[in-house]
Amino acid sequence: MLFFVKKTTALIILALISFYATAQKKELSDDQYFKNDFKGIIQSLPLINKWIDDSHVSITRAGKDFVLDCKSGTEKEVSAIDSKTADVANANAYLKSGNIFIKVNGVETQLTSDTAKKINPVISPDNNYVAFTKYNDLYTIHTSTKKESRITTDGSDVILNGYASWVYTEEILGRPSLYRTFWWSPDSKHLAFFRTDNSPVPVFTITDGNGQHGYVEKQRYPEVGDANPQVKIGMVSPDGGNITFADFNEKDDQYFGAPYWTPDGSALWVQWINRAQNNLKIWTVNPATGIKKEIYDEKQKTWIQLEDGYERLHFLPSGKNFILESDQTGWNHLYLYDMTGKLINQITSGKFTVLNLTKVDEKKGIVYFTARSRENTARMDFYSIGLNGKDLQRLTFGEYNNTNINLSPDGSYFITTYSNVTTPTKITLVNNKGKIIKEIGDTKGEAFAGYDLAATALLRVKSEDGLYELPMKVTWPVNMDKNKKYPVLISIYGGPNAGTCWDSWGLNGNQQFYAKEGLIQVVMDHRASGHFGKEGVNYMYRNLGYWEMKDYTSMVKWLIANGNADPTKICITGFSYGGYLTCYALTYGSDVFTHGMAGGSVTDWSFYDTHYTERYMDTPAENPEGYKSSSVLTYVDKYKGMLQIVHGVIDDNVHIQNSINLMSKLQDDKKEFEFMEYSGDRHGWGGNKWLHYMNLKTEFIYKYLLQKPVNNLMLK
Repeated sequence: MLFFVKKTTALIILALISFYATAQKKELSDDQYFKNDFKGIIQSLPLINKWIDDSHVSITRAGKDFVLDCKSGTEKEVSAIDSKTADVANANAYLKSGNIFIKVNGVETQLTSDTAKKINPVISPDNNYVAFTKYNDLYTIHTSTKKESRITTDGSDVILNGYASWVYTEEILGRPSLYRTFWWSPDSKHLAFFRTDNSPVPVFTITDGNGQHGYVEKQRYPEVGDANPQVKIGMVSPDGGNITFADFNEKDDQYFGAPYWTPDGSALWVQWINRAQNNLKIWTVNPATGIKKEIYDEKQKTWIQLEDGYERLHFLPSGKNFILESDQTGWNHLYLYDMTGKLINQITSGKFTVLNLTKVDEKKGIVYFTARSRENTARMDFYSIGLNGKDLQRLTFGEYNNTNINLSPDGSYFITTYSNVTTPTKITLVNNKGKIIKEIGDTKGEAFAGYDLAATALLRVKSEDGLYELPMKVTWPVNMDKNKKYPVLISIYGGPNAGTCWDSWGLNGNQQFYAKEGLIQVVMDHRASGHFGKEGVNYMYRNLGYWEMKDYTSMVKWLIANGNADPTKICITGFSYGGYLTCYALTYGSDVFTHGMAGGSVTDWSFYDTHYTERYMDTPAENPEGYKSSSVLTYVDKYKGMLQIVHGVIDDNVHIQNSINLMSKLQDDKKEFEFMEYSGDRHGWGGNKWLHYMNLKTEFIYKYLLQKPVNNLMLK
């Protein structure tokens, strides 16, 4: 349900809340509130296992296996074995008890038997080799002969072969890479790898209080303006021997993205970007000679994304063309090129954001992709379009957010998982023309309509400058009284292109109990959160904090004027970038925000790493005023509410120095705040410390927002 909000819609919202209160009678029980036991109200969805062929899919429901015939829409119960296709004879490499094993067709074979620490074993496409790293050198082992080959010999504490530096893992390759920087060619004839020299990078010392003499950890961590690691790109035979390095000067101030092998393995395509991150080049490199040739060159006035989660290149099956993703127009779109780098045509265009290229049917000339809906940016939809950029079709249906699309091998059918704020999650089979074939599952249980659940709505608030309809998802108090004022709890992340406000359904006990206790619960996104493409994200350039806070302030002011929000109890909470914005809200934005709970927070961008920070801010030398205006420390004199500060002591991502500097400034100004540290923990924690942290937040909410004793059942 979507509302484009104006002041006159306050009555509509109150009417909606009144409808929920009268239409749904039964109150949730303690087990439902505090144990999330919603049996009968909601039910489990079936599991979609895998496509057996183009029109049959394996499904598990209630512990039984079925095959769904997409043509007829009928299901047949089968044995678990019959419901799955036989595994192809590809091996899987893995570590067990510190050694490397492979498994082929269920048969396990041990390849190594030594005590040295091995990291990231990866099987070659032809199953003949496993590559891995050991002591920061790259190794291979033959799967039949078990002959081990040492590919590099200069690994050390600062020379990393096939293993990434911290900044490359965190900001470029992504945490799922597990620090791996080697890649098999499709024909298994070559390994490409990064040789990283970490010696230019300054050492950051991390300490903790463990043991009699404490704990000390040394980390190569480049803060803004510091020297980065120097990277060379090597290519080598899996049996070792001569290493060919790509023709780049490792001394240049530059970054490399994850490389791509061409489908035939004849060339390695390398993503290169300058230190300022506003000029991307793609080079094709000959693995025999290292000679490079430019394929693509893109420049932007702000920055170009290189980091984790962005798959830029998609080679077509024929090997004759490739599709490239770029947001150079202000919106991420698909472009078709030939293999020489010549643009054939733009495939998608317009003011919407392509999220994922799902499949290319080159024979039929069709591209399938997901995008932030052209109809509603808080939803994801599934589309098809011709490779020639014509005949765009929305394949999903209704006003829903489609969180998972499972496409059949030939693209004839897809299964979508979808919901909106008032519709519990469903799974449905649809054909590639958008026709619904069969509803497979529905979260809504038989007792759903009989319970008094808190109303959630997706609202839109116009930004102060009138340019954007900002999304805000609100769960209202149960039995809301239009004559009362209610405290507000706002949960955010807030980072660039990282919005969290989606038109999706959810049910949990804490949310429902807080609604019963009289808390307005809010998730909101600003103009640079991804809803409005790169066009919106560009507002953050050289000016972090300002537009986020301006848009958040507009939404809070609307809640105060139209949503019965108590202006003396506006609480914001977030972790990491969300922690930064929480601290910024309690200082720079303290005329509106009164309370905050901040975890793992950046408090001054000069304390954070080069690649992430300089992408948006440039260096402190280039943008001194931007660093000053974006710093929480600049506005400590404006602090006047209550802030809870939480940090892991050995956080190796956002160092605890951020919180220490903020607390020191607050102490110097004789300001009151709350602080909790978690020894032995990094950028997040688990176990009982996580439960302790959750209780800490619960107690803060009751003390300052609800102003009454904590219900002990809320504590973990």
